[in-house]
Amino acid sequence: MGLNRPITIGRIDYTNVWPIFHYAEEQLPADRFIIDRRVPSALNTAMQRGEIDITSMSSFAYAQYADSFLLLPDLSVSAAGRVNSILLITKEPLEKVLKGTIALTSTSATSVNLLKILMSLYYKASPDYITMDPSLDEMLGSADAALLIGDPAIQASWRSEGFTVIDLGELWRSWTGLGMTFALFAVHKAAAAAYPKAVSQVLQALTDSKRRSLADTAPLVSKARAQLGGTEKYWQRYFRELTYNFGTKEQKGLSLYFEYARSLGLLDHHVRMEFFADHTALQVNE
Repeated sequence: MGLNRPITIGRIDYTNVWPIFHYAEEQLPADRFIIDRRVPSALNTAMQRGEIDITSMSSFAYAQYADSFLLLPDLSVSAAGRVNSILLITKEPLEKVLKGTIALTSTSATSVNLLKILMSLYYKASPDYITMDPSLDEMLGSADAALLIGDPAIQASWRSEGFTVIDLGELWRSWTGLGMTFALFAVHKAAAAAYPKAVSQVLQALTDSKRRSLADTAPLVSKARAQLGGTEKYWQRYFRELTYNFGTKEQKGLSLYFEYARSLGLLDHHVRMEFFADHTALQVNE
């Protein structure tokens, strides 16, 4: 492959990305590929610094530095409606939350800015925000509501203390009629230019894992129950309601999100999505 160093691949350390990685690592030899597991915010920072070559990353973080990255085609973590793991959990009536304080998770950019878009443009509200580590009890001890993502959000949603849970994917869908993409898969343009065959190998491994995982979610369901708890029915629905493609519908929803973010000053530029071209696949087809 002509590599003089391993390719480093960032993996979001949440169950929502499992289908894309579950079978991929067995196809990526450890002497040539390093898997780096972190929460989204840490992966975003590492990607910006050039410490990681390819990563699953927050859609908003991609948008901030899109000129430096190429997207791996047809891979994402999206939801056509309910996402089940991007949740605003309130201990007070919504009317009070809209005028009060919301504790934001420190682990994601996409969800934080989605909440700000919904608060500003959908609810016409301007609550105060504080950023905290993802602990529901501590967050609700300091604020009227808490934004949690990923596995902490899932486990918090199982609690039965009378909290109100608002699913941001479901709310976005009811407002816009579109789905929402929370994470993308990107490669540094420099890495794509220097090691195109290695990037193609990663793309093919991730795509194959997605296909195999969604054809039979039983292994993922079993693993999730063992590691996080919950019922078989819950996890079957969870993986079924997520979307791992990034086709026309997903791109349309994400483009609208970027437009709203720009209109509110959360982004300072228009985002043009560029994709990695897998020439290896074209050569095989020929």
